[in-house]
Amino acid sequence: MEPDPLSQHSGSLMRRLNIVVVQRDFPVGDVAGNAERVISALGEAAALEPDLVVFPELTLTGYPPEDLLYRRGFLRRCDQALVEVVDAVRGTDALIGHPLARDGRLYNAVSWAREGRVIGRYAKQALPNYAVFDEKRYFEPGREALTVEVGGVRVGVLICEDIWEELPALRAAEDGCELIVVPNASPYHLDKRARREAALTERANDSGKPIIYGNLVGGQDELVFDGRSFAAEPGGRLIGPTPAYADGLFAFEYSREGVRALNWEPDGPENPLAVIYQTLVRGTRDYVLKNGFEKVLLGLSGGIDSALTLAVAVDALGAEHVKAVMLPSRHTSDLSLELARAQARLLDVEVETISIEPTYRAFLKSLGLGGQDPGVSGENLQARCRGAALMARSNASGAMVLTTGNKSELAVGYCTLYGDMCGGYAPIKDCVKTRVYQLAEYRNTLSPAIPAGVIERPPTAELAPNQVDQDSLPPYDVLDEILARYVERDESVEDIVAAGFDPDTVHRVARLVQLNEYKRRQSAPGIRITPRAFGRDRRYPISNRWLP
Repeated sequence: MEPDPLSQHSGSLMRRLNIVVVQRDFPVGDVAGNAERVISALGEAAALEPDLVVFPELTLTGYPPEDLLYRRGFLRRCDQALVEVVDAVRGTDALIGHPLARDGRLYNAVSWAREGRVIGRYAKQALPNYAVFDEKRYFEPGREALTVEVGGVRVGVLICEDIWEELPALRAAEDGCELIVVPNASPYHLDKRARREAALTERANDSGKPIIYGNLVGGQDELVFDGRSFAAEPGGRLIGPTPAYADGLFAFEYSREGVRALNWEPDGPENPLAVIYQTLVRGTRDYVLKNGFEKVLLGLSGGIDSALTLAVAVDALGAEHVKAVMLPSRHTSDLSLELARAQARLLDVEVETISIEPTYRAFLKSLGLGGQDPGVSGENLQARCRGAALMARSNASGAMVLTTGNKSELAVGYCTLYGDMCGGYAPIKDCVKTRVYQLAEYRNTLSPAIPAGVIERPPTAELAPNQVDQDSLPPYDVLDEILARYVERDESVEDIVAAGFDPDTVHRVARLVQLNEYKRRQSAPGIRITPRAFGRDRRYPISNRWLP
Protein backbone atom coordinates (compact mmCIF):
# COMPACT_ATOMS: atom_id res chain seq x y z
CA MET A 1 0.00 0.00 0.00
CA GLU A 2 1.45 3.37 -1.04
CA PRO A 3 2.14 5.79 1.82
CA ASP A 4 0.59 9.23 1.75
CA PRO A 5 2.86 12.09 0.63
CA LEU A 6 5.19 13.26 3.36
CA SER A 7 6.29 16.67 4.45
CA GLN A 8 9.57 17.29 6.21
CA HIS A 9 10.84 19.72 8.81
CA SER A 10 13.12 22.40 7.49
CA GLY A 11 16.18 23.79 9.21
CA SER A 12 19.25 22.21 10.76
CA LEU A 13 19.43 18.57 11.74
CA MET A 14 18.36 17.74 15.29
CA ARG A 15 21.00 15.86 17.26
CA ARG A 16 18.51 14.34 19.72
CA LEU A 17 14.98 13.02 19.31
CA ASN A 18 12.53 12.74 22.22
CA ILE A 19 10.09 9.88 21.65
CA VAL A 20 7.25 9.44 24.16
CA VAL A 21 5.57 6.04 24.36
CA VAL A 22 1.98 6.08 25.61
CA GLN A 23 1.70 2.89 27.66
CA ARG A 24 -1.96 2.92 28.64
CA ASP A 25 -5.20 0.99 28.31
CA PHE A 26 -7.41 1.65 25.29
CA PRO A 27 -10.56 -0.46 25.88
CA VAL A 28 -11.95 -2.49 23.02
CA GLY A 29 -14.94 -0.87 21.31
CA ASP A 30 -14.73 2.46 23.15
CA VAL A 31 -13.87 4.46 20.05
CA ALA A 32 -15.08 7.83 21.37
CA GLY A 33 -13.42 7.23 24.74
CA ASN A 34 -10.18 6.15 23.11
CA ALA A 35 -10.14 9.30 20.99
CA GLU A 36 -10.49 11.33 24.19
CA ARG A 37 -7.66 9.30 25.75
CA VAL A 38 -5.41 10.08 22.80
CA ILE A 39 -6.15 13.80 23.00
CA SER A 40 -5.63 13.80 26.77
CA ALA A 41 -2.31 11.96 26.45
CA LEU A 42 -1.13 14.44 23.82
CA GLY A 43 -1.81 17.23 26.29
CA GLU A 44 0.06 15.45 29.08
CA ALA A 45 2.96 14.61 26.79
CA ALA A 46 3.55 18.28 26.00
CA ALA A 47 5.36 18.67 29.33
CA LEU A 48 7.95 16.15 28.10
CA GLU A 49 8.60 18.22 24.94
CA PRO A 50 8.23 15.25 22.58
CA ASP A 51 9.19 15.15 18.92
CA LEU A 52 7.07 12.03 18.43
CA VAL A 53 4.32 10.46 20.55
CA VAL A 54 3.74 6.74 19.92
CA PHE A 55 0.37 5.18 20.73
CA PRO A 56 -0.31 1.40 20.78
CA GLU A 57 -1.44 -0.80 17.92
CA LEU A 58 -5.12 -0.25 17.01
CA THR A 59 -5.37 2.58 19.53
CA LEU A 60 -8.83 3.70 18.48
CA THR A 61 -10.51 0.28 18.48
CA GLY A 62 -8.62 -1.34 21.33
CA TYR A 63 -7.03 -4.75 20.79
CA PRO A 64 -8.26 -7.20 19.67
CA PRO A 65 -11.49 -5.76 18.22
CA GLU A 66 -12.39 -9.13 16.64
CA ASP A 67 -15.68 -9.17 14.71
CA LEU A 68 -16.44 -5.54 15.52
CA LEU A 69 -14.30 -5.02 12.43
CA TYR A 70 -17.10 -6.52 10.32
CA ARG A 71 -19.48 -3.73 11.32
CA ARG A 72 -19.41 -0.85 8.85
CA GLY A 73 -20.81 1.55 11.44
CA PHE A 74 -17.92 0.72 13.75
CA LEU A 75 -15.37 1.40 11.01
CA ARG A 76 -17.06 4.68 10.11
CA ARG A 77 -16.84 5.78 13.74
CA CYS A 78 -13.13 4.91 13.75
CA ASP A 79 -12.62 7.08 10.67
CA GLN A 80 -14.42 9.97 12.37
CA ALA A 81 -12.36 9.53 15.54
CA LEU A 82 -9.15 9.53 13.54
CA VAL A 83 -10.06 12.92 12.06
CA GLU A 84 -10.69 14.24 15.58
CA VAL A 85 -7.40 13.04 17.03
CA VAL A 86 -5.29 14.06 14.05
CA ASP A 87 -6.69 17.58 14.35
CA ALA A 88 -5.49 17.62 17.97
CA VAL A 89 -1.88 16.82 17.03
CA ARG A 90 -0.04 20.14 17.35
CA GLY A 91 3.53 20.91 18.28
CA THR A 92 4.61 17.27 18.02
CA ASP A 93 4.26 14.32 15.68
CA ALA A 94 2.11 11.34 16.67
CA LEU A 95 1.67 7.74 15.54
CA ILE A 96 -1.92 6.53 16.03
CA GLY A 97 -3.12 2.96 15.45
CA HIS A 98 -6.44 2.27 13.71
CA PRO A 99 -8.12 0.08 11.08
CA LEU A 100 -7.83 1.50 7.58
CA ALA A 101 -10.23 0.61 4.75
CA ARG A 102 -8.89 1.11 1.24
CA ASP A 103 -10.27 -0.25 -2.06
CA GLY A 104 -12.44 -2.84 -0.35
CA ARG A 105 -9.62 -4.09 1.88
CA LEU A 106 -8.97 -3.54 5.58
CA TYR A 107 -5.53 -2.92 7.03
CA ASN A 108 -4.11 -2.84 10.55
CA ALA A 109 -2.53 0.58 10.19
CA VAL A 110 -0.95 3.56 11.87
CA SER A 111 -1.23 7.15 10.72
CA TRP A 112 1.64 9.56 11.21
CA ALA A 113 0.09 12.91 12.16
CA ARG A 114 1.74 16.33 12.15
CA GLU A 115 0.15 19.72 12.75
CA GLY A 116 -3.40 18.56 12.20
CA ARG A 117 -2.92 16.36 9.15
CA VAL A 118 -1.79 12.87 8.18
CA ILE A 119 1.60 12.89 6.46
CA GLY A 120 2.13 9.14 6.19
CA ARG A 121 0.47 5.78 6.72
CA TYR A 122 1.85 2.33 7.34
CA ALA A 123 0.02 -1.02 7.16
CA LYS A 124 1.18 -3.99 9.21
CA GLN A 125 3.01 -6.50 7.02
CA ALA A 126 3.14 -9.61 9.24
CA LEU A 127 -0.35 -10.69 10.34
CA PRO A 128 -0.26 -13.21 13.22
CA ASN A 129 -2.59 -16.16 12.89
CA TYR A 130 -1.60 -18.50 15.71
CA ALA A 131 -2.30 -18.95 19.41
CA VAL A 132 -4.70 -16.14 20.42
CA PHE A 133 -4.21 -14.17 17.20
CA ASP A 134 -6.55 -14.27 14.21
CA GLU A 135 -5.62 -11.19 12.18
CA LYS A 136 -5.81 -12.82 8.75
CA ARG A 137 -9.53 -13.17 9.37
CA TYR A 138 -9.84 -9.39 9.16
CA PHE A 139 -6.83 -7.70 7.59
CA GLU A 140 -4.80 -7.67 4.41
CA PRO A 141 -1.03 -7.39 4.83
CA GLY A 142 0.80 -4.22 3.90
CA ARG A 143 3.87 -4.42 1.70
CA GLU A 144 5.42 -0.95 1.79
CA ALA A 145 7.83 0.62 4.22
CA LEU A 146 7.23 4.05 5.73
CA THR A 147 10.00 6.43 6.70
CA VAL A 148 9.35 9.94 7.97
CA GLU A 149 11.91 12.62 8.72
CA VAL A 150 11.37 14.32 12.05
CA GLY A 151 13.90 16.78 13.37
CA GLY A 152 16.48 15.62 10.84
CA VAL A 153 16.16 11.95 11.83
CA ARG A 154 14.63 9.45 9.40
CA VAL A 155 12.28 7.24 11.42
CA GLY A 156 10.83 3.95 10.15
CA VAL A 157 7.68 2.27 11.40
CA LEU A 158 6.74 -1.37 12.11
CA ILE A 159 3.71 -2.79 13.96
CA CYS A 160 3.94 -5.55 16.58
CA GLU A 161 4.22 -8.87 14.70
CA ASP A 162 6.50 -7.21 12.13
CA ILE A 163 9.39 -7.52 14.59
CA TRP A 164 8.94 -11.30 14.78
CA GLU A 165 9.78 -11.66 11.09
CA GLU A 166 12.93 -10.62 9.27
CA LEU A 167 11.61 -8.91 6.13
CA PRO A 168 9.70 -5.87 7.49
CA ALA A 169 12.71 -4.55 9.42
CA LEU A 170 14.97 -5.08 6.40
CA ARG A 171 12.50 -3.15 4.23
CA ALA A 172 12.54 -0.31 6.75
CA ALA A 173 16.35 -0.23 6.70
CA GLU A 174 16.43 -0.32 2.91
CA ASP A 175 14.02 2.63 2.89
CA GLY A 176 16.71 4.69 4.59
CA CYS A 177 15.52 4.89 8.18
CA GLU A 178 17.93 5.63 10.98
CA LEU A 179 15.65 4.48 13.80
CA ILE A 180 12.61 2.16 13.95
CA VAL A 181 9.60 2.64 16.24
CA VAL A 182 7.10 -0.16 16.87
CA PRO A 183 3.56 0.33 18.29
CA ASN A 184 2.38 -2.94 19.86
CA ALA A 185 -0.50 -4.81 21.43
CA SER A 186 1.44 -7.78 22.75
CA PRO A 187 -0.25 -9.84 25.50
CA TYR A 188 1.61 -11.39 28.39
CA HIS A 189 2.44 -15.01 28.91
CA LEU A 190 5.23 -16.76 30.79
CA ASP A 191 8.70 -15.92 29.43
CA LYS A 192 7.25 -13.29 27.07
CA ARG A 193 9.73 -10.63 28.20
CA ALA A 194 12.71 -12.81 27.27
CA ARG A 195 11.16 -13.74 23.93
CA ARG A 196 10.43 -10.11 23.05
CA GLU A 197 13.93 -9.03 23.98
CA ALA A 198 15.44 -11.79 21.86
CA ALA A 199 13.24 -10.92 18.87
CA LEU A 200 13.95 -7.19 19.08
CA THR A 201 17.67 -7.77 19.47
CA GLU A 202 17.65 -9.99 16.39
CA ARG A 203 15.77 -7.38 14.35
CA ALA A 204 18.11 -4.60 15.51
CA ASN A 205 21.09 -6.71 14.45
CA ASP A 206 19.49 -7.71 11.13
CA SER A 207 18.61 -4.16 10.18
CA GLY A 208 21.51 -2.39 11.85
CA LYS A 209 19.02 0.07 13.38
CA PRO A 210 17.97 0.78 16.98
CA ILE A 211 14.32 -0.06 17.70
CA ILE A 212 11.93 1.50 20.22
CA TYR A 213 9.07 -0.80 21.22
CA GLY A 214 5.95 0.63 22.89
CA ASN A 215 3.28 -1.71 24.25
CA LEU A 216 -0.35 -1.59 25.33
CA VAL A 217 -1.31 -2.19 28.97
CA GLY A 218 -4.55 -3.58 30.44
CA GLY A 219 -6.85 -6.59 30.52
CA GLN A 220 -9.13 -7.64 27.67
CA ASP A 221 -11.19 -10.76 28.46
CA GLU A 222 -8.61 -13.55 28.85
CA LEU A 223 -5.68 -11.50 27.50
CA VAL A 224 -3.66 -9.13 29.65
CA PHE A 225 -1.24 -6.64 28.10
CA ASP A 226 1.71 -5.97 30.35
CA GLY A 227 3.31 -2.86 28.84
CA ARG A 228 7.05 -3.26 29.48
CA SER A 229 8.10 -1.01 26.64
CA PHE A 230 11.82 -0.97 25.85
CA ALA A 231 14.46 -0.34 23.20
CA ALA A 232 17.10 -2.51 21.55
CA GLU A 233 20.27 -1.44 19.78
CA PRO A 234 22.43 -3.35 17.29
CA GLY A 235 24.95 -5.39 19.23
CA GLY A 236 22.47 -6.48 21.88
CA ARG A 237 22.18 -3.51 24.24
CA LEU A 238 18.68 -3.25 25.78
CA ILE A 239 17.16 -0.16 27.37
CA GLY A 240 14.37 -1.08 29.75
CA PRO A 241 11.82 -2.37 30.04
CA THR A 242 9.41 -0.05 31.74
CA PRO A 243 7.78 -1.65 34.82
CA ALA A 244 5.11 -4.26 34.15
CA TYR A 245 1.53 -2.93 34.15
CA ALA A 246 2.66 0.64 34.67
CA ASP A 247 0.23 3.11 33.07
CA GLY A 248 2.08 6.19 31.94
CA LEU A 249 4.05 8.19 29.41
CA PHE A 250 7.62 6.96 29.00
CA ALA A 251 10.17 9.08 27.17
CA PHE A 252 13.10 7.65 25.19
CA GLU A 253 15.85 9.90 23.90
CA TYR A 254 17.45 8.89 20.62
CA SER A 255 20.72 10.32 19.41
CA ARG A 256 23.33 8.98 17.08
CA GLU A 257 25.20 7.84 20.18
CA GLY A 258 22.31 5.56 21.19
CA VAL A 259 18.98 5.40 23.07
CA ARG A 260 18.40 6.19 26.73
CA ALA A 261 15.50 6.39 29.17
CA LEU A 262 14.57 9.97 30.04
CA ASN A 263 11.84 10.09 32.69
CA TRP A 264 11.88 6.53 34.07
CA GLU A 265 14.17 3.89 35.55
CA PRO A 266 14.51 0.61 33.61
CA ASP A 267 13.04 -2.40 35.38
CA GLY A 268 15.42 -4.96 36.86
CA PRO A 269 15.47 -8.76 36.53
CA GLU A 270 12.07 -10.39 36.35
CA ASN A 271 10.48 -12.26 39.25
CA PRO A 272 8.15 -14.61 37.32
CA LEU A 273 5.76 -15.13 40.23
CA ALA A 274 5.50 -11.40 40.84
CA VAL A 275 4.59 -10.74 37.20
CA ILE A 276 2.08 -13.61 37.10
CA TYR A 277 0.43 -12.29 40.23
CA GLN A 278 0.30 -8.76 38.78
CA THR A 279 -1.27 -10.27 35.66
CA LEU A 280 -4.01 -11.97 37.69
CA VAL A 281 -4.74 -8.77 39.58
CA ARG A 282 -4.81 -6.51 36.52
CA GLY A 283 -6.82 -8.98 34.44
CA THR A 284 -9.42 -9.42 37.18
CA ARG A 285 -9.78 -5.70 37.86
CA ASP A 286 -10.17 -4.77 34.21
CA TYR A 287 -12.62 -7.57 33.39
CA VAL A 288 -14.88 -6.76 36.32
CA LEU A 289 -14.88 -3.00 35.83
CA LYS A 290 -15.04 -3.04 32.02
CA ASN A 291 -18.15 -5.20 32.22
CA GLY A 292 -19.97 -2.76 34.48
CA PHE A 293 -19.58 -4.47 37.86
CA GLU A 294 -18.39 -2.78 41.02
CA LYS A 295 -18.08 -5.79 43.32
CA VAL A 296 -17.55 -9.53 43.31
CA LEU A 297 -18.32 -12.52 45.50
CA LEU A 298 -16.90 -16.01 45.69
CA GLY A 299 -17.26 -19.22 47.61
CA LEU A 300 -14.56 -19.43 50.28
CA SER A 301 -13.86 -23.02 51.28
CA GLY A 302 -10.71 -22.93 53.38
CA GLY A 303 -8.83 -24.47 50.45
CA ILE A 304 -5.94 -23.10 48.43
CA ASP A 305 -7.79 -22.19 45.22
CA SER A 306 -10.47 -20.02 46.77
CA ALA A 307 -7.85 -18.52 49.10
CA LEU A 308 -5.67 -17.35 46.21
CA THR A 309 -8.71 -16.11 44.28
CA LEU A 310 -9.85 -14.08 47.28
CA ALA A 311 -6.42 -12.47 47.64
CA VAL A 312 -6.37 -11.58 43.94
CA ALA A 313 -9.88 -10.11 44.14
CA VAL A 314 -9.04 -7.96 47.14
CA ASP A 315 -5.84 -6.68 45.55
CA ALA A 316 -7.72 -5.99 42.31
CA LEU A 317 -10.81 -4.26 43.67
CA GLY A 318 -10.33 -3.48 47.36
CA ALA A 319 -11.77 -5.43 50.29
CA GLU A 320 -14.90 -3.27 50.38
CA HIS A 321 -15.85 -4.56 46.93
CA VAL A 322 -15.37 -8.25 47.71
CA LYS A 323 -17.62 -10.63 49.63
CA ALA A 324 -16.81 -14.19 50.66
CA VAL A 325 -19.50 -16.83 51.13
CA MET A 326 -18.84 -20.03 53.09
CA LEU A 327 -21.09 -22.87 51.98
CA PRO A 328 -20.57 -25.79 54.40
CA SER A 329 -22.12 -29.23 54.01
CA ARG A 330 -22.12 -32.38 56.13
CA HIS A 331 -18.58 -33.08 54.91
CA THR A 332 -17.07 -29.68 55.66
CA SER A 333 -14.52 -29.88 58.44
CA ASP A 334 -14.24 -27.40 61.29
CA LEU A 335 -10.68 -26.71 60.09
CA SER A 336 -12.00 -25.52 56.71
CA LEU A 337 -14.39 -23.09 58.35
CA GLU A 338 -11.73 -21.82 60.75
CA LEU A 339 -9.22 -21.22 57.95
CA ALA A 340 -11.79 -19.47 55.76
CA ARG A 341 -12.79 -17.14 58.59
CA ALA A 342 -9.15 -16.48 59.43
CA GLN A 343 -8.41 -15.40 55.86
CA ALA A 344 -11.49 -13.18 55.73
CA ARG A 345 -10.21 -11.44 58.87
CA LEU A 346 -6.70 -11.09 57.41
CA LEU A 347 -8.06 -9.36 54.32
CA ASP A 348 -10.87 -7.50 56.10
CA VAL A 349 -13.48 -9.07 53.83
CA GLU A 350 -17.16 -9.46 54.68
CA VAL A 351 -18.01 -13.14 55.01
CA GLU A 352 -21.39 -14.87 55.07
CA THR A 353 -22.17 -18.49 55.95
CA ILE A 354 -24.94 -20.37 54.14
CA SER A 355 -25.25 -24.05 54.94
CA ILE A 356 -26.16 -26.08 51.86
CA GLU A 357 -27.25 -29.04 54.02
CA PRO A 358 -31.02 -28.26 54.02
CA THR A 359 -30.98 -27.74 50.25
CA TYR A 360 -28.93 -30.88 49.68
CA ARG A 361 -31.27 -32.99 51.83
CA ALA A 362 -34.29 -31.61 50.01
CA PHE A 363 -32.75 -32.52 46.66
CA LEU A 364 -31.90 -36.03 47.84
CA LYS A 365 -35.44 -36.53 49.02
CA SER A 366 -37.19 -35.01 46.01
CA LEU A 367 -35.01 -36.97 43.60
CA GLY A 368 -35.58 -40.22 45.47
CA LEU A 369 -31.90 -40.61 46.31
CA GLY A 370 -32.40 -41.25 50.01
CA GLY A 371 -30.60 -39.76 52.96
CA GLN A 372 -27.16 -41.15 52.21
CA ASP A 373 -24.62 -39.76 49.76
CA PRO A 374 -25.30 -41.43 46.41
CA GLY A 375 -21.71 -41.45 45.11
CA VAL A 376 -20.64 -39.11 42.34
CA SER A 377 -24.16 -37.82 41.75
CA GLY A 378 -24.31 -36.72 45.38
CA GLU A 379 -20.92 -35.00 45.12
CA ASN A 380 -22.02 -33.10 42.05
CA LEU A 381 -25.33 -32.24 43.67
CA GLN A 382 -23.51 -30.59 46.57
CA ALA A 383 -21.43 -28.52 44.15
CA ARG A 384 -24.60 -27.48 42.32
CA CYS A 385 -26.27 -26.44 45.57
CA ARG A 386 -23.28 -24.16 46.16
CA GLY A 387 -23.43 -22.81 42.63
CA ALA A 388 -27.12 -22.02 42.96
CA ALA A 389 -26.54 -20.21 46.25
CA LEU A 390 -23.74 -18.09 44.83
CA MET A 391 -25.71 -17.16 41.73
CA ALA A 392 -28.73 -16.23 43.86
CA ARG A 393 -26.54 -13.94 45.96
CA SER A 394 -25.12 -12.49 42.74
CA ASN A 395 -28.59 -11.74 41.39
CA ALA A 396 -29.64 -10.13 44.66
CA SER A 397 -26.53 -8.00 45.14
CA GLY A 398 -25.36 -7.25 41.60
CA ALA A 399 -21.93 -8.70 42.38
CA MET A 400 -20.13 -10.85 39.82
CA VAL A 401 -19.31 -14.39 40.94
CA LEU A 402 -15.67 -15.33 40.59
CA THR A 403 -15.15 -19.03 40.01
CA THR A 404 -12.13 -20.49 41.78
CA GLY A 405 -11.08 -23.50 39.68
CA ASN A 406 -7.52 -24.06 38.48
CA LYS A 407 -6.05 -25.40 35.22
CA SER A 408 -5.22 -28.85 36.58
CA GLU A 409 -8.83 -29.49 37.57
CA LEU A 410 -10.24 -28.01 34.38
CA ALA A 411 -7.88 -30.14 32.28
CA VAL A 412 -9.08 -33.47 33.66
CA GLY A 413 -12.68 -32.53 34.46
CA TYR A 414 -12.27 -32.45 38.24
CA CYS A 415 -14.99 -29.82 38.44
CA THR A 416 -18.79 -29.71 38.21
CA LEU A 417 -20.81 -28.02 35.51
CA TYR A 418 -23.34 -25.60 37.04
CA GLY A 419 -21.63 -26.14 40.38
CA ASP A 420 -18.13 -24.97 41.23
CA MET A 421 -17.81 -23.86 37.59
CA CYS A 422 -20.54 -21.22 38.08
CA GLY A 423 -19.34 -17.68 37.71
CA GLY A 424 -18.58 -14.79 35.42
CA TYR A 425 -14.78 -14.89 35.52
CA ALA A 426 -12.07 -17.38 36.47
CA PRO A 427 -8.93 -15.56 37.66
CA ILE A 428 -6.76 -18.67 38.18
CA LYS A 429 -8.11 -20.69 35.23
CA ASP A 430 -4.66 -20.95 33.61
CA CYS A 431 -2.76 -21.70 36.84
CA VAL A 432 -1.97 -25.36 37.48
CA LYS A 433 -2.27 -26.51 41.07
CA THR A 434 1.44 -26.42 41.83
CA ARG A 435 1.60 -22.83 40.60
CA VAL A 436 -1.40 -21.93 42.77
CA TYR A 437 0.65 -22.94 45.80
CA GLN A 438 3.66 -20.96 44.58
CA LEU A 439 1.54 -17.87 44.04
CA ALA A 440 -0.04 -18.21 47.48
CA GLU A 441 3.39 -18.30 49.07
CA TYR A 442 4.52 -15.34 46.95
CA ARG A 443 1.46 -13.30 47.95
CA ASN A 444 2.28 -13.83 51.60
CA THR A 445 5.69 -12.21 51.05
CA LEU A 446 3.89 -8.95 50.30
CA SER A 447 1.67 -9.03 53.43
CA PRO A 448 -0.23 -11.70 55.36
CA ALA A 449 -3.09 -12.81 53.11
CA ILE A 450 -3.43 -16.60 53.18
CA PRO A 451 -3.21 -18.59 56.43
CA ALA A 452 -0.33 -21.06 56.58
CA GLY A 453 -2.80 -23.83 57.36
CA VAL A 454 -4.46 -23.37 53.96
CA ILE A 455 -1.12 -23.85 52.20
CA GLU A 456 -0.02 -26.79 54.33
CA ARG A 457 -3.15 -28.96 54.29
CA PRO A 458 -3.75 -31.64 51.62
CA PRO A 459 -6.12 -30.36 48.92
CA THR A 460 -9.68 -31.65 49.20
CA ALA A 461 -13.08 -30.93 47.66
CA GLU A 462 -14.78 -32.20 50.86
CA LEU A 463 -17.67 -33.77 48.96
CA ALA A 464 -17.32 -37.17 50.62
CA PRO A 465 -16.02 -38.46 53.98
CA ASN A 466 -12.24 -38.02 54.44
CA GLN A 467 -11.84 -37.11 50.76
CA VAL A 468 -8.59 -35.72 49.32
CA ASP A 469 -7.84 -34.90 45.70
CA GLN A 470 -5.20 -37.60 45.42
CA ASP A 471 -7.88 -40.25 45.92
CA SER A 472 -8.82 -39.80 42.26
CA LEU A 473 -5.97 -37.79 40.70
CA PRO A 474 -2.23 -38.36 40.31
CA PRO A 475 -0.03 -36.27 42.61
CA TYR A 476 -0.20 -32.70 41.38
CA ASP A 477 3.52 -32.39 40.68
CA VAL A 478 3.20 -35.36 38.31
CA LEU A 479 -0.15 -34.31 36.85
CA ASP A 480 0.99 -30.73 36.21
CA GLU A 481 4.15 -31.79 34.40
CA ILE A 482 2.18 -34.17 32.18
CA LEU A 483 -0.32 -31.38 31.44
CA ALA A 484 2.47 -28.94 30.60
CA ARG A 485 3.84 -31.42 28.08
CA TYR A 486 0.53 -32.60 26.65
CA VAL A 487 -1.51 -29.37 26.65
CA GLU A 488 1.00 -26.54 26.45
CA ARG A 489 3.75 -28.16 24.36
CA ASP A 490 1.64 -30.63 22.33
CA GLU A 491 3.93 -33.55 23.12
CA SER A 492 2.60 -36.99 22.19
CA VAL A 493 1.70 -39.62 24.76
CA GLU A 494 4.60 -41.72 23.48
CA ASP A 495 7.07 -38.87 23.99
CA ILE A 496 5.82 -38.20 27.51
CA VAL A 497 6.12 -41.87 28.44
CA ALA A 498 9.62 -41.91 26.94
CA ALA A 499 10.51 -39.00 29.22
CA GLY A 500 10.01 -41.35 32.20
CA PHE A 501 6.35 -40.99 33.19
CA ASP A 502 4.20 -43.99 34.07
CA PRO A 503 2.41 -45.14 30.88
CA ASP A 504 -0.94 -45.83 32.57
CA THR A 505 -0.93 -42.42 34.23
CA VAL A 506 -0.05 -40.62 31.01
CA HIS A 507 -2.74 -42.42 29.01
CA ARG A 508 -5.32 -41.75 31.70
CA VAL A 509 -4.50 -38.04 31.91
CA ALA A 510 -4.52 -37.62 28.13
CA ARG A 511 -7.86 -39.39 27.88
CA LEU A 512 -9.38 -37.20 30.61
CA VAL A 513 -8.15 -34.05 28.84
CA GLN A 514 -9.78 -35.17 25.59
CA LEU A 515 -13.06 -36.27 27.19
CA ASN A 516 -13.62 -33.06 29.14
CA GLU A 517 -13.50 -30.57 26.29
CA TYR A 518 -17.27 -30.14 26.60
CA LYS A 519 -16.88 -28.85 30.15
CA ARG A 520 -14.20 -26.37 29.20
CA ARG A 521 -16.37 -24.94 26.43
CA GLN A 522 -18.90 -24.01 29.11
CA SER A 523 -16.42 -22.56 31.57
CA ALA A 524 -16.08 -18.89 32.46
CA PRO A 525 -13.35 -16.90 30.69
CA GLY A 526 -10.16 -16.58 32.65
CA ILE A 527 -6.73 -14.99 32.54
CA ARG A 528 -4.15 -16.46 30.16
CA ILE A 529 -0.67 -16.73 31.65
CA THR A 530 0.82 -19.61 29.64
CA PRO A 531 1.52 -19.92 25.91
CA ARG A 532 -1.39 -22.40 25.66
CA ALA A 533 -4.40 -21.74 27.85
CA PHE A 534 -7.83 -23.36 27.73
CA GLY A 535 -9.51 -20.69 25.66
CA ARG A 536 -9.15 -19.00 22.31
CA ASP A 537 -5.72 -20.49 21.58
CA ARG A 538 -6.66 -24.17 22.13
CA ARG A 539 -9.51 -25.27 19.89
CA TYR A 540 -10.39 -28.95 19.93
CA PRO A 541 -13.63 -30.51 18.67
CA ILE A 542 -16.03 -31.73 21.34
CA SER A 543 -17.33 -34.57 19.19
CA ASN A 544 -14.02 -36.27 18.63
CA ARG A 545 -13.26 -39.98 18.18
CA TRP A 546 -9.50 -39.58 18.26
CA LEU A 547 -8.03 -40.65 21.57
CA PRO A 548 -4.31 -40.85 22.28
